[in-house]
Amino acid sequence: MAVSYKRLLHMMIERDISNGQLMREARISANIITKLKCGQYIALDKVESICRAMNCTPNDILEFISDDESEAKPHDA
Repeated sequence: MAVSYKRLLHMMIERDISNGQLMREARISANIITKLKCGQYIALDKVESICRAMNCTPNDILEFISDDESEAKPHDA
């Protein structure tokens, strides 16, 4: 299974929150932002920090995609 953080990225756009602002409020590094954009796994404590900063649940910011579906679609860069 792959993970997608597109929900978080859309939420950030809707709320006009920059990468830098999320980094400050969630106390995460630029490396975590890069992982989010690339659809790489991040530690659960980082997911929790992001959810607290965004006042949401993990279900609001990420979704799991089956391997079949992720292979059928090209990944966003």
